[in-house]
Amino acid sequence: MPYPARLNPHVDGAREHSKAWAGTMDMIDVPQHGTVIWTEHDLDSHDYALLCAYTHPDAGAEELDLITDWYVWVFYFDDHFLELYKRTGDIDSARGYLDRLTLFMPAEGEITATAENPVERGLTDLWNRTVPHRSAGWRRRFIESTKALLDESLWELANINEGRLANPIEYVEMRRKVGGAPWSANLVEHSVHAEVPDEIAASRPMEVLRDCFADSVHLRNDLFSYQREVQDEGELSNGVLVFEKFLGLTTQRAADAVNDLITSRLHQFEHTALTEVPALFDEHGVDPSARAATFAYVKGLQDWQSGGHEWHLRSSRYMNEGALDSRGGPALDGAAGIGTSAARIFTSVLATAPQRLRAYGHTPFRAVSPPRPSFESPFPLRLSPHLDACRVRNVDWARRTGFLDGVVWDERKLRATDLPLCAAGIHPDATAEELDVTSDWLTWGTYADDYYPLVFGATRDLAGAKACNARLSTFMPVDDSPMPTPATALEAGLADVWPRTTADMTPENRRAVRRAVDTMTSSWLWELANQAQNRIPDPIDYVEMRRRTFGSDLTMSLSRFSHGRAVPPELYRTRPVQAVEHSATDYCCLLNDVFSYQKEIQFEGELNNGVLVVRNFLDCSDERAFEVVADLIQARLAEFRHASEIELPSLFRDYAIAPDVREMLLEYVEEFRHWMSGVLNWHANVRRYTETELRYHPVAGHSFGGPTGVGTSSLRISSLLPAGR
Repeated sequence: MPYPARLNPHVDGAREHSKAWAGTMDMIDVPQHGTVIWTEHDLDSHDYALLCAYTHPDAGAEELDLITDWYVWVFYFDDHFLELYKRTGDIDSARGYLDRLTLFMPAEGEITATAENPVERGLTDLWNRTVPHRSAGWRRRFIESTKALLDESLWELANINEGRLANPIEYVEMRRKVGGAPWSANLVEHSVHAEVPDEIAASRPMEVLRDCFADSVHLRNDLFSYQREVQDEGELSNGVLVFEKFLGLTTQRAADAVNDLITSRLHQFEHTALTEVPALFDEHGVDPSARAATFAYVKGLQDWQSGGHEWHLRSSRYMNEGALDSRGGPALDGAAGIGTSAARIFTSVLATAPQRLRAYGHTPFRAVSPPRPSFESPFPLRLSPHLDACRVRNVDWARRTGFLDGVVWDERKLRATDLPLCAAGIHPDATAEELDVTSDWLTWGTYADDYYPLVFGATRDLAGAKACNARLSTFMPVDDSPMPTPATALEAGLADVWPRTTADMTPENRRAVRRAVDTMTSSWLWELANQAQNRIPDPIDYVEMRRRTFGSDLTMSLSRFSHGRAVPPELYRTRPVQAVEHSATDYCCLLNDVFSYQKEIQFEGELNNGVLVVRNFLDCSDERAFEVVADLIQARLAEFRHASEIELPSLFRDYAIAPDVREMLLEYVEEFRHWMSGVLNWHANVRRYTETELRYHPVAGHSFGGPTGVGTSSLRISSLLPAGR
């Protein structure tokens, strides 16, 4: 906990006000369907005014009253939903209950529905007191986070009914939505009167700050609420329980691992705020007042972290007996209270220093002996009948575009990589022309994956990589504007494959595909930055960025547009469809990390690899890290099956999806099955990851006796750069 806790001086007034407000909303001692949700004692002992006074220490009296009312409402909703629906398992009634709440959150205009219970009455009052004072961008974000907070309660309820425990990746993703911290982040903007500028609100740095904040808040809550949730309520949505079962740990060791993850997320928060946000301001030309507003928001998130921790130590809602006595550090001559929180920061920083230093202490080009991975194909494999002919055309295309430059690749390297084999498994029903396009995209992306570390990573040339990305965007026009003349093989390949892919697309769809490619290339800058800093990524940030570096957005965009406009865009944003997409993507990404571990760690000096990330986080051996990643691969596969076979049919039924749309979505899922089996087959059968091939380098045309490194990769880098560089 690197930030001091401070208490708002208006806490007593907020306590008095919120109690009176809850009474007028019938939240105190008023039975709901025969059950009293809260007694007056419950509300007093939970002390939500103290929570808000700690988490919003600089808010004025009136603002603190409003914020406290919001938290009284959200905790009442949580307990109301628990008593009426989680304990009974009545998922149909729960869905109707949640659907009605959207009537009380209009983006524009007045609320016209009539409130029928305390949750609806409270929401009506709070919405009218809050939303009119905020911008359209803030309203949009707040509606989205509030709906997620409410709607994803169904996910928790469904898991309880099935007795299903989420895997760690799924859990963190869903906990963000149902846990409410993104919603809290929106209220931080409101309380400090400093909205994040719309032009940067959806950027990676701001999303990372919000997500690190959310994960730290939620995982800390899991530590304190384990006893109540798991032992009393039969809850399955708790991070300690997830770690306990997935990693096979005792409860205390699982709690320690969750605490380490909180530390990692706070380290990521600091790293992003200090290294990425200032560059974001410069990139978007953010004016001084908006920069100040953004940093006020960042400081508000820090205040929430420390204040939330202090409240958890005191509230009767949680398992905290004796917590105020020990405070997790050495006694300060018997002193306690808020005045000592700043003095404890040094103890916190010192205690977490080994974890922070370990992330920067990796030795590149370390010799490894990974086990030969063996995975069963998750789905039946089918290969395109055009594979052999495609291989011939792919070599011709690579030679024509300049990929066989003898520095990054030569023909031997290309044939060892055999991207047509991957394409043939991914798109077994493609025409010969379609298979060529898929193969060429895969070839372009894989060549770029080797090109960026060699050209820009070895020289730490992040500015050059950024300039390269900007140039690549010009080879993806959304209209009929001409492209510039390609200056590198990378540009020539994109200039060729882009029009073959997008010729029949609308400008809107072309724009979406270009955005997907830009997302992928910008994520390569994140990898290069980690390389330059010799920094092993935080595990959660790694999983989420790995989806981008792998090009999954591009894969999904091209697949979606093949279905025409029959599928409403909002269906792609539903939880079941996103679960299908994310679990399939993670399956393929982690597979690649397992197969490419020796290539990346020993021969390329890389540190953007899931096995290494797990090894660093758990501080364990290579063998244990491989086991954990293999378990994650299987867990993501199991989630894919659950989402596609149970959640998706439920979505069809609950929302009366039209038959043609249903068929399109089922085809979309089937394409993911081909993708997963095709990617596994490719990894298991190409020579790209064999040690013989890893020791071969096209610069010399023969095998090196040891791993390649900066000395070997820079021999002819200058020949890869455009003229003038």
